[in-house]
Amino acid sequence: MSDNDDKKRRPLKNLPPDGFPAKMILIWVAVIVMIWAVINFSQSKLPAPARLKIQEVVQLAEENKVVEGAMRSDSTGGRDWYEVTGTIKENTLKSESGATNAFIASGRLTEGNFERLQKTLSFVEKQPSTLLTNLMLNILPFVIVIGLLYFLFVRQLRQAGKGALSFGKSRAKMLTREKDRINFTDVAGCDEAKEEVSEIVEFLRDPKKFQKIGGRIPKGILMVGPPGTGKTLLAKAIAGEADVPFFSISGSDFVEMFVGVGASRVRDMFEQGRKNAPCLIFIDEIDAVGRQRGAGLGGGNDEREQTLNSLLVEMDGFDTQEGVIIIAATNRPDVLDSALLRPGRFDRQVYINLPDIIGREQILRVHARKISLSEDVNLSIIARGTPGLSGAELANLLNEAALLAARRGKKKVEMVDIDDARDKVLWGREHRRVMDDAEKKSLAWHEAGHAVVGAVLDDGTFPVHKVTIIPRGQSLGSTTYLATKDILGRTKKQYLDRVCTAMAGRIAEELVTSDISDGATGDIKQATKIARAMVCDFGMSELGPIAMGENQDTVFLGRDITRSQHISEDTARRVDAAVSEINSTE
Repeated sequence: MSDNDDKKRRPLKNLPPDGFPAKMILIWVAVIVMIWAVINFSQSKLPAPARLKIQEVVQLAEENKVVEGAMRSDSTGGRDWYEVTGTIKENTLKSESGATNAFIASGRLTEGNFERLQKTLSFVEKQPSTLLTNLMLNILPFVIVIGLLYFLFVRQLRQAGKGALSFGKSRAKMLTREKDRINFTDVAGCDEAKEEVSEIVEFLRDPKKFQKIGGRIPKGILMVGPPGTGKTLLAKAIAGEADVPFFSISGSDFVEMFVGVGASRVRDMFEQGRKNAPCLIFIDEIDAVGRQRGAGLGGGNDEREQTLNSLLVEMDGFDTQEGVIIIAATNRPDVLDSALLRPGRFDRQVYINLPDIIGREQILRVHARKISLSEDVNLSIIARGTPGLSGAELANLLNEAALLAARRGKKKVEMVDIDDARDKVLWGREHRRVMDDAEKKSLAWHEAGHAVVGAVLDDGTFPVHKVTIIPRGQSLGSTTYLATKDILGRTKKQYLDRVCTAMAGRIAEELVTSDISDGATGDIKQATKIARAMVCDFGMSELGPIAMGENQDTVFLGRDITRSQHISEDTARRVDAAVSEINSTE
């Protein structure tokens, strides 16, 4: 490094004390000069008082023309020498600046004139002015203005300075156990995940139990699962169960417009954790800072990669100390950097999947504690009719039912309220569309076709629950099925039955009316999607068990933006033919 570069990097020495910039001093000087100029300008606009004699003032006072005035003894003229100032009723006095009603007079007052003035106007004799009095009268306005400016500007500048210096401070919040405490009993539908994270709590409570046999607590736990499955809720439950400090921060809190701020916040967060060790640090939505390095259009050594590098070093580097346990949550584990997922950083990945039928019933019971339910409410039936719903969606379902029951003037939530709320959540609100009898009949035959074929082909797994022609969402009618159990896998026959049930509405409509309509648009899309999955993904066609639907995943923007074609044109034609054969209504 050259001397010139070294001089450029050195701090400036001509700054005032405490780092107060010279620019601010110039601003202060300009403000004071402006205030002084305004005061003098306002004073210069006032007309100068007229110079009178003492006898003239006495005469004006006797004629009752003086409005107000004051007199004070003036030691410069000797004994009985006074200065009298005041105003009269009209601008009839002449001064240097023109007509005025103000006057000033100085001279000797005899005892008779003094008593006459004091008796006529009740003048109060003022004490002679001193140098201190003049200084106070002239300087006090400036002191008041400067004090106001100090509180308005300087304090804000200091706070801004503190904010600038606190950019690199961690925004992790320490949660107290008394505020909104959540335990493992408040978390349902993920028993396996609770068992894995409960080991963390047990280790923190009694570490010797594991250390006796050489066990080491995982340094990091990554909770993975779809949105709404309870990852953050499970982290709050860990905070409620553990008797250690718990820091919570979001992945987006590390991101800032200034370079190096994210890495500084990571270091400060771990520094706080080491001071309070053993402790837990929860990072929500870690994919905001933990994405694959070198991906996207930017690439290179950008701010996000610096933050990730700092996080990797703090979790498992040369200066790593035990006692700080990281718990992170994400619903996009596929975009995370591989170095972040290796053992030593996130030793354990806890998968929190959508709850099964038993888990949904447990979740409903947890959320039903705060809702007044009627005796006819059967949570097991609700759990059967809500396959694929997450814990957050189930909580929203009960909340919608409570709101619906309140609008209907009920004191308790009944089963019909929950059933209507489920239809609203899954398919949308009812639409009062005007339909004539022909449209209603056509729609009724369409839904009847779904129901009849579904009932005939049902093996006891998906019995028909409700058939309606009331429009909801984008559909004019619907046929719902109430599963008796969760379906983990389907056979070829079951997929073919689903295709037949989906196309049954169109077929029934054609048989009765000898015509077809566009009401089967959604059914055709569903049937085509199932048929293509059978051919390309499941190998349930004459083409054999060959996967022909691969996507090339990219981490740019966290989306699959490209699709690579691994089949020839001839194979693509055969795939289309096989899909058409499965989806054919002939």
